[in-house]
Amino acid sequence: MNWRYTLILAVVALAGVAYFRFFEMKRPSTEEARQRAQNVVNFDRNKIDGIVIKNGDQQIEIRRRDNKWRLETPIKDQADGALVENLLSDLENWQKEGSIPAKAIEADKSKLNEYGLNNPKLKLKLLGQGRPPEIWFGKDAALEGRMYVRLQNSKETFLAKQSVRKDVDKKPEEFRDRKLTDLTTAQVRRITLKTPAGEMELEKKADHWDIIKPLRARADDGKVGDLISQITSARIQQFVADDRGDLRPYGLAEPRGSITLFDEAQKKDQKVEIGESIKVFGRENKGQTLQIGNVPEKEKDQIYVRFTPRGSVYTLPKKTDEILNTKPADLRDNHLVRIDTNILDRITIDAPGKGKTVLARKEGNWTIANRNNAPADSGAVQRLIDTLQNERVRRFVEDVASNLPKYGLDKPQTQLTFSSFASENTAETKAGEEPFAGVAFGKPEGDSVYARLTDEPFVVAVRPGFLDQISPDPLQWQESSIFKFKPEQIHRLSVPAEKELLLERDQNNQWHWLKGSGQMNQANVQSLLNTLASLHAVRWLGATTPQHGFEKPQLVLGFTTSPDNKASHKLAVGAQNNDGTWCARVDGREGTFAISNADFSALKLPLEAQAAASPSLATTPIPSATP
Repeated sequence: MNWRYTLILAVVALAGVAYFRFFEMKRPSTEEARQRAQNVVNFDRNKIDGIVIKNGDQQIEIRRRDNKWRLETPIKDQADGALVENLLSDLENWQKEGSIPAKAIEADKSKLNEYGLNNPKLKLKLLGQGRPPEIWFGKDAALEGRMYVRLQNSKETFLAKQSVRKDVDKKPEEFRDRKLTDLTTAQVRRITLKTPAGEMELEKKADHWDIIKPLRARADDGKVGDLISQITSARIQQFVADDRGDLRPYGLAEPRGSITLFDEAQKKDQKVEIGESIKVFGRENKGQTLQIGNVPEKEKDQIYVRFTPRGSVYTLPKKTDEILNTKPADLRDNHLVRIDTNILDRITIDAPGKGKTVLARKEGNWTIANRNNAPADSGAVQRLIDTLQNERVRRFVEDVASNLPKYGLDKPQTQLTFSSFASENTAETKAGEEPFAGVAFGKPEGDSVYARLTDEPFVVAVRPGFLDQISPDPLQWQESSIFKFKPEQIHRLSVPAEKELLLERDQNNQWHWLKGSGQMNQANVQSLLNTLASLHAVRWLGATTPQHGFEKPQLVLGFTTSPDNKASHKLAVGAQNNDGTWCARVDGREGTFAISNADFSALKLPLEAQAAASPSLATTPIPSATP
């Protein structure tokens, strides 16, 4: 057979299979066909763009616009989307539970009157592509919870559940959305608030809120969010009237105050229907304004409001009135400083006459930049950042710092500077350090210390103990790890005491005395090795002073970490601190640190076994930690 002919046959066969499978997929299954036959109506809800309800002389029309449902007749307002979607869902699942054939109806014309379907009061029409016929709702049937239903131009009558009629048989205002606005708290980027005390304006920049008017200051993100949420989560109590009439009875001709929410995410020139008009954002004010009026005479727990985007007068819960009591001080951020940790690369602590520390972030860890990038205690640096982020001012002293010497801020006792750092020039940044925030601390007075952010004019008061956590001494920022060895790396150990003890690990990894005799307490030796190899400082105390007690140390330990004993180390423990820790220092590192009492006790354990111990233990080797 010619290969071309074979190929043509194969293509035709494949096309036939594809055609068959395509149309089989499009055809409903037997179960789907049975389900559709049992439905009162069949439609694609995604193609439905309107609903018309006729209830006697009243007609309600609801339209879908920009994926939102709106009431068009007899009033214009946003519709309750959940309620409309629930109606469509009930329609989709509405099943015939009985059928009265056309012959029975034609045989007795009075049947339609008996079923309430000759000219029913309640009718429902869906609008859109592929819409079903108009639905007529009749009387209740003898069966409980069932009713008579007929489709326009149909000669059949059905029995069905009353659920859809309950969805439809409502007053127009029941279809109105009781949620005041569909704007979310996260969408709001600007606020203006007018109260009897004056006008306020707030603006969101990136993730944080700022007060713009009547003063420029950082705002408390949580408090501003709560204020906005009172509007975005408000639910209407009563639909009172449209706002085209006399507003004086509601106290809204001259409202006592208002709040306007701006959504700057809206696109320029975006068309939005408001009432019977169309406003174009970008040429009109984009804000949604809530005006607050009087308290109704009968409903003392409510308050009249006018919401301009919906062109109506409503009542909201009386607590909405609390918005008018808001003052700038209520919304100010009382955190001392706002630090963007995403760009934080440098922290400079400068105390003239006391020292200076520059902490630098490097690959997720912190170093002391002005000590040749020696490793810093990253945990301590993070605690400092957390403390700064959480520190709250005790009070705002002055909004305009016109007399810095009065507060000791002309020559601060300590100054913190937070910077980002770029190692090379880019299109966005120049190489080098770029400060983005700073705090200066002035003189103490009473129970506070005066402080000021370098980019803000305010003088604030903070707790005095806060400064104790910010040491300018670079020695106090050293990493807390003193030794980073494994116990099996220690080769020789020297313990000066009443008589010097010196022990060494031999070629078989077993310990023997170089100075000392008798039995070794292997448990104590191993405990000492474990503590010494991974010794950590509780904290660094700074430069060594006579008060640290190293003239007459409590303990001196020497050890080596190489078989040739050239890699030597020395630890000295001096006086005890008030908190129970002990002063310690090591050769090769500047400064004194504190170790815990538990570590000190482990380092002091006796290495010689008690005389009462079994003589057989005297020659028992100390096992190596190496598996």
